[in-house]
Amino acid sequence: MKALWRALVIGVTTVTVIAIGSYWAGPVALSIWAARKVPSRATLVPRDLEDVSVSQASGSKLSYFGYEFEVPWNEMDPAQTKLFPKLNPNRVVLAFRSGLQVSVTVLPPKELLNGIASAFQSSPQLFEGLVDSEFGPEATRSDYAFLEKLYQFTPQKMNRWAVRPSVHYRESMLLTIKSTSLLWSADSGIFNIRNQDYRGFQQGSTQARPNGIVVDLYSDDDGIEFIFNQKDYQDRLGVSQAEINCVVQSVHKMRRSTPALFQEKVTHGLPNSQS
Repeated sequence: MKALWRALVIGVTTVTVIAIGSYWAGPVALSIWAARKVPSRATLVPRDLEDVSVSQASGSKLSYFGYEFEVPWNEMDPAQTKLFPKLNPNRVVLAFRSGLQVSVTVLPPKELLNGIASAFQSSPQLFEGLVDSEFGPEATRSDYAFLEKLYQFTPQKMNRWAVRPSVHYRESMLLTIKSTSLLWSADSGIFNIRNQDYRGFQQGSTQARPNGIVVDLYSDDDGIEFIFNQKDYQDRLGVSQAEINCVVQSVHKMRRSTPALFQEKVTHGLPNSQS
């Protein structure tokens, strides 16, 4: 009888230990496996620009959709410059005779947060609740606040000792979102950028000369995106960081929003020059 009781106690203890071990070790093992399997792009984090110089070349001052900015080139090709979509456009593709194209798109507030929620067939409120649980409520204040937290999140920061499987699934999903939100140009570098009114990120290093460099600038209320498409750019060196900085530092929202555009030649750093 004692032997039977001892065997029963040992059996129950063994099953209990296995059950507890499976409950704890299962999610941990799954989290460790997931951290190793996420795309390499999930390990990227933004860093500060080393080159903060601003191009002093002569160029053009432009205005679209209530925003004003300068580009350090003056050989625009008006015939090839187009607005999209045809009705209520919010994007313009500026064409230059050198083969360079610069796409400029106005971003409504929380477009990224709402777009991700829609992609997952979820309500914005539900998705923001998921983000809040991982990054805190400040992360859903704007697209910039969300991306700032998301881009800093890496597989190394996953909670590998969490018992609840929901933590693992939430973190894995956020790393997947990070990987897909970063474009291929980010493989050569992602950088923090800002001006007086906006903060954002640059995907792509000018030193690597990718076909496209993407710049996203955000405030709490709006945003604007620039894509420097240099696939057909005749300059073998490509767009320089100083030229991108010229655009970034000059962009601002006009006090009076107007769909009209204007272009005037502007010069920088030349003696006795006049804009």
